[in-house]
Amino acid sequence: MESLENLVFLDFSFWVRIVATIICGSVIGWERIHSHKPVGVRTSTLICMGAAVFVMSQELILKQAAVQIDYTRIVAQIVTGVGFLGAGAIIHQGVSVKGLTSAATIWALAAIGVVIGIGYPLTGLVLTFCVWFVLEPWRWFERWVGNIEKPDDNSGPVDH
Repeated sequence: MESLENLVFLDFSFWVRIVATIICGSVIGWERIHSHKPVGVRTSTLICMGAAVFVMSQELILKQAAVQIDYTRIVAQIVTGVGFLGAGAIIHQGVSVKGLTSAATIWALAAIGVVIGIGYPLTGLVLTFCVWFVLEPWRWFERWVGNIEKPDDNSGPVDH
């Protein structure tokens, strides 16, 4: 049973981690909305926060049992569960596959949530910037390289 001394909502570390997940999930979610992708701010934030809360709940469970924390057990389950979410973001349209970046983003958000949940909110913020960099500026680079490599339709001789 929870006593007044152990109330989670009074623990400053807990709230630092929750706020960090909200910031990280929102940054990535905003990029997804800006790019007209299906995983938005709420979904991104909930994935990040959910992973962190699962990790932090293990701390609470093991605090009651007074045993050493083994984060690997809960993290393995988070990876499995998030895999199902990611699979739902992937759509097959004929011979093309859409949503792989969204699925990978879901996976990365859960990883960020785990890092924050085990007590590294600043590392989570740095990882969020890394994910954002891959999603946004890297897309611009892909388009730029794609424009360089694709020949102009009017550049070659026309065969009638």
